[in-house]
Amino acid sequence: MASSASTQAGSKRWTYFHSALQLAIQRSAHKWTYEDFAECFSLWCDEQPENAATIFNLVSGRLESSITENCEELFKKYNVKENLDNLHAVVTAARARKQANYDSKDVWREDLQPRAAVRARTIPLLEHERDRLRAELGLLTEENLELESQMRQNVHGTEEADRDASRLLDVLDKALAKWDKIPLDDVQSWTLQTAESAGSRA
Repeated sequence: MASSASTQAGSKRWTYFHSALQLAIQRSAHKWTYEDFAECFSLWCDEQPENAATIFNLVSGRLESSITENCEELFKKYNVKENLDNLHAVVTAARARKQANYDSKDVWREDLQPRAAVRARTIPLLEHERDRLRAELGLLTEENLELESQMRQNVHGTEEADRDASRLLDVLDKALAKWDKIPLDDVQSWTLQTAESAGSRA
């Protein structure tokens, strides 16, 4: 079953056309009244009126849905909605130019397709949007380059700090190694002499 085109948003021209077609299908499917049905199956309708009414409604509903499905298939096959939307866009643009007292040379040709006319109007807008996005992309690229430069500077500074810390640790390691080589007796003697010297000064 084809998807219903009525569920797709479109131009006013398409909406009016589709609504009118649906109304015509409904009237056509229900033009055959129950009285007409009863005349064709009078005996059965007299004997089983409830069943006859149910069958009549089912037949009418099935007829309506079948016509609708066939129409939707044709719409899809021939791009009816898209073509009507293109036509509506061209007509709307022409009316706008007329109201604006458009006096330039008309570019319409007999072999000009509605789709081409719509493209002639939309492509400049798309190109303008493309240029805007390119400019925005350029700004973002510059910002990224600046951030990258700052990040490299930060990394360089961190590496320098790591090297300074490493050199300081090397100095401390060497000092500790020399301290460990000093005999403990000499350390105690030097400490005692220092304490006595400080006491005599006091």
